[in-house]
Amino acid sequence: MSDTLANDLITPDVDAAPLLSQPGVSMLKAAPITRLSLRAREATLKDAGSAFGVELPVKPMTCNTGQKRAVLWMGPDEWTLLAPADDLKATFDAIEGKHESHSHALVDISERSEAVIVSGEKAVWLLNTGIFIDFSLETFPVGTVTRTIFHKSPVMVWRTGTDTFVVEAWVSFMDYVSGLLVQSARELEAA
Repeated sequence: MSDTLANDLITPDVDAAPLLSQPGVSMLKAAPITRLSLRAREATLKDAGSAFGVELPVKPMTCNTGQKRAVLWMGPDEWTLLAPADDLKATFDAIEGKHESHSHALVDISERSEAVIVSGEKAVWLLNTGIFIDFSLETFPVGTVTRTIFHKSPVMVWRTGTDTFVVEAWVSFMDYVSGLLVQSARELEAA
């Protein structure tokens, strides 16, 4: 597995100013992407992966990536599929075409969530101000993904590099999440 996952998919939004930029840690708003939620049975996973272009992971808290594609394990029968923003219709139609005779749920959640990219040698410290997970590389290696709570907000955290994390939250919570991260970073800067 590459040390930096999805660097061709999860990229900074070039139209947005950095949310945080200080020695040791930065936070950038991620560019919009296609997000699909797939709920399906084990018998159809191979077809879904074939249609999407990336095999669906079956091991908890893992991901599989391909060129401009990522699949994140969210639960025993649930995955989040990520693709470029302009691939929504083609991706959706390809998966639906493979599953028309199988029970499943495929939902476009692209507008539901936003993501920020938190990176730098102090990224773990910053995330641990509101998430009580051991983010050491031994426990939470590159490629690990989980749902959790940041203070009082549900978030998804995906480690895409040694010192790089994607933090995703619902649009209605993102100002709260990013605001608390910036506030916590001020404490780091003062220390």
